[in-house]
Amino acid sequence: MDYSDILSRHGVRPTAVRMLVYKALQGFHDTFSMGDLEMALESVDRSTLFRALTLFTAHHIVHEIEDGSGSTKYCLCHNDHACSVEELHCHFYCESCNKTFCLDHTHIPVVRYPEGFELWQINYLLKGLCPDCRKKRHD
Repeated sequence: MDYSDILSRHGVRPTAVRMLVYKALQGFHDTFSMGDLEMALESVDRSTLFRALTLFTAHHIVHEIEDGSGSTKYCLCHNDHACSVEELHCHFYCESCNKTFCLDHTHIPVVRYPEGFELWQINYLLKGLCPDCRKKRHD
């Protein structure tokens, strides 16, 4: 996979640091926080990581999730590496282990809104117990 081409396709200039950050994002199988990214890339300072995430969010390479935990989570866009409103999916927050999961195949219901508005983002969050925590609770 050519990270330079992916970033360029989204209008992001592929610097060495941005490609390093994008490569690190490939290692997250679900959502991640800024803290998770800092642990994965200890050699890169926090402000540089924040700027890269902000840029990637603006160019629809990742999307933000507000799960109520007080820590913004991010998720890499998997649908041809582009997050459009039509491709957004639900997220699930486990109230036991505090993990947030992307439910890639559970699409957000269509919401009608008045003419004249322009929709940029929808947050649809489900809360409960993930399968592992549910199993532990019922054992």
